[in-house]
Amino acid sequence: MSHHLDILIIGAGISGQLAAREFRNAGREVTLLDKSRPGLESSWAGGGILLPIYPWRQATAISELAIQSLKLYPQLSAELLAKTGIDPEWRECGMLICKNPDFEAAERWCRRYDVVFQTAFAEQTSTLTTQFEQPIWLPGIAQARNPRLLKSLSAYLSQLDTEFISDTEIEEIDIVDRRVTGVKTKHGQYSVNELVVSTGAWTREFLNNLLPDWPADIDIQPVRGQMLLFDAKPETLHYMVLDGDQYLIPRRDGKILVGSTVEQAGFDKTTTEQAREQLYRFATQLLPILKNFPVSHHWAGLRPGSPQGIPFIGQHPDIENLYINAGHFRNGLVMGPAAAQLLADLVLQRPTSIDPTPYSLNRPTAS
Repeated sequence: MSHHLDILIIGAGISGQLAAREFRNAGREVTLLDKSRPGLESSWAGGGILLPIYPWRQATAISELAIQSLKLYPQLSAELLAKTGIDPEWRECGMLICKNPDFEAAERWCRRYDVVFQTAFAEQTSTLTTQFEQPIWLPGIAQARNPRLLKSLSAYLSQLDTEFISDTEIEEIDIVDRRVTGVKTKHGQYSVNELVVSTGAWTREFLNNLLPDWPADIDIQPVRGQMLLFDAKPETLHYMVLDGDQYLIPRRDGKILVGSTVEQAGFDKTTTEQAREQLYRFATQLLPILKNFPVSHHWAGLRPGSPQGIPFIGQHPDIENLYINAGHFRNGLVMGPAAAQLLADLVLQRPTSIDPTPYSLNRPTAS
């Protein structure tokens, strides 16, 4: 028996769920299908810093989505809390960046995007043990607590009668006259009006396996990241700290997250003792008081790596009603709201507030 769906989103991580919110707010019916449970992959595993790492060193396309998302997050978080009672813990705690040899580039970027910045002051640096180099303080940078954000977003979507199909994989995708007509799972068949693929690190394999006759070389590769969580006390650290390529994130309850590694390990999500030692050493050297607190958790996730970290957002080059929103690398939460907004604008044929060209599947980096 076949069931008809309006918009089917494959992948119920942060990208899929934020897109579902956009479609529901536009009055469309949405179904989210996931091979496991909603929000359990990189969306859950990340740190939740709402700023790309050293954004002035990255492509402009990343900044455009990130800055737009930063403007959307306060209202989004307030709405989720009000509707569900689940606090995503969006918190404007600020970020201290310890080493900035390219301080002038950082200053230009902050001025261009109207991001408040200051030279770090002594009270901030006195508790940290590192070699500071033109440290910069960004007081307006916020964080969100990934698991709570996903939990509140899922509850919000359920209130809007969004259907979730969990622990289900797509077995076939039917194409007729360059359009997706339906998908098949072990539980049944579904006809669809629009299909969105938002499967993170698995996107390339998903498309190649299910659409071998419709190649779209979307260069997304899994990149493993491992993290630690210290069971620290509240007030141990008041703001996020970025030192080199690693960081500390203080949660509201006092726990401090330490991240992260960047590893080419395929689809292997196992943790390693080497990474644990590396992260522990970094954290306790930077903030020595952490030696007094136990490590309560060590985990790994798979980021969807893409060329320059620029996501693929847009229509499949050969299939009219198939769209992709994937490849956000380390910035799925950072770029999520604006990426979802852009995707919805393209699907619903609305004017876009951001130029979609850099994210097109036909861009040069896609080949």
